Amino acid sequence: MIKDIFLAGGCFWGTEHYFKQIKGVTNTEVGFANGQTTDPTYEEVYTDTTDYAETVRIQYDDAVVDLKFLLQMFFKAIDPTSLNKQGHDEGTRYRTGVYYTADTDLPVIQEVFAEEQKNLDAPIAVEVEPLQSFYPADERHQDYLDKNPDGYCHLPVALFEFARKASRS
Repeated sequence: MIKDIFLAGGCFWGTEHYFKQIKGVTNTEVGFANGQTTDPTYEEVYTDTTDYAETVRIQYDDAVVDLKFLLQMFFKAIDPTSLNKQGHDEGTRYRTGVYYTADTDLPVIQEVFAEEQKNLDAPIAVEVEPLQSFYPADERHQDYLDKNPDGYCHLPVALFEFARKASRS
């Protein structure tokens, strides 16, 4: 069955490209989640006045990959203790978050967060909320790193290769 989860991991270009590498991810779409305006543009979100987070909608086949594994992979691609900053990108639009649409996902999310917290010296700064709204970004931002292989990305290239080879155990 195809399911979805919405993950904010800093700049959505790299986060999208990272998750596209994982076997079982069937589709990705970059956009803006849980803000205060209707149908925001990238330029509006960039001002940090809309409360939106750059977010990736990840659709996945749960017969191939499950939510727990995707969340474990998410933690490998973010600094979970950094508030409103990933890499060189700063601002509330770059905050980290997990936005879910199915209440049945929350126990899995809480389990992974508890496991990850055991390995950290500071509290996790990743927000967990039900998805309130999601607006896709315009076409120039979709699959950005496929269209612009030398484009800016806060994630190291080696992480993409890691994701391609990763599999749930």
